[in-house]
Amino acid sequence: MNALLARIARRLLGGYSLLFFVFLYLPIGLIVAYSFNSNPINMMIWDGFSLDWYRSLLGLSTSLNENALYIDSTDQLLAALRTSLVVALTTTLISTLIGTFTALALARYRFRLQKFYRVLLFMPMLMPDIVLGIALLIFFVGVGVPLGKLSIIIGHCTFLISYVFLIVSARLAGMDTRLEEASADLGASPWTTFRRVTLPQILPGVIGGALLAFIISMDDLVITYFIAGVDSTTLPVFIYGMIRRGIKPEINAIATLLLIASLLIAALGLYLRNRKPATSQDDSHG
Repeated sequence: MNALLARIARRLLGGYSLLFFVFLYLPIGLIVAYSFNSNPINMMIWDGFSLDWYRSLLGLSTSLNENALYIDSTDQLLAALRTSLVVALTTTLISTLIGTFTALALARYRFRLQKFYRVLLFMPMLMPDIVLGIALLIFFVGVGVPLGKLSIIIGHCTFLISYVFLIVSARLAGMDTRLEEASADLGASPWTTFRRVTLPQILPGVIGGALLAFIISMDDLVITYFIAGVDSTTLPVFIYGMIRRGIKPEINAIATLLLIASLLIAALGLYLRNRKPATSQDDSHG
C-alpha cells in the first residue's frame, strides 16, 4: 500500500513539474517560433518559414511589401538600442566598482551598525520595481535632475549595486584570507596584496556581477519607464511602445534576439561566478 502511494505521489509530482515547465517556457517558445512566421497579417497563423522580420530589423531588403513592415523606424530602433547600451555599460561600470569595494569593506572591516548597513544594501532588490520607480521619479523632480540618460543611470545604479555586492560577497566568503596575511607578512603593500592576491581570487565574481548588472540594466522596463526622458528611450521602453499600438510580428524577432543575448551573457556570468579560484597546489610543484 505504501509503495502504491509513493508511486502515485511520484507521478503526481512529475506531472506537476511537467505542467509547470510547460506553463513557464511555452510562451517563450511560441515567441521564438512565431518570429520566423512569414504571415504579416496574423502572426498566430503559420504561413511559412521566413527571416524577413530579422532582416527588416537590420534595415536589409526583404520579400515583404511596404504595408507589411510594421516597425516605426529602424533608425528609432537603433537609437533606442544605442541608448540602452550606453546606459547599461555606464551603469555596469559604476555598479561594479561601488558594489565590489563595498563588499570588500564589509568583509574586511568591522564597524558599528554593520549588519544594519548590510540589510539596507539588500532593500533595493526586495523593493517592488514600481515603488522604486515612483520614488526615484519624485526624487529627481524634487531635486531638479532632468529626466534623461543621467537619471536612468542613477536609477539603475541604486539597485544594481546590491546585485554586484551580493555576488562579490559570496565570492569573498569562499576566499582563503591566509593568502592575504601571507602577502602582508612577506612585506607586500596593501595595494600590491589587493592587485596580486585579492583581485585574482574575486575576479570571477566581479565579472559575474558585472554581466548580471548589464543584463538587468538592458532588460529593465518598469523603473526606466518612470525616469526616462523624451529623448532617452531605451530598447525595452521602445518595445513597450510598439506593443501598446498592437502586437506586431517584428516584436517577436526583437524579443528573440534579446532572449538569446541575455542567455549567453547569463551563462557566461554563472560560469565565471561558479569557477573555483586557482589554488596554490600548482605553485607547490615549482
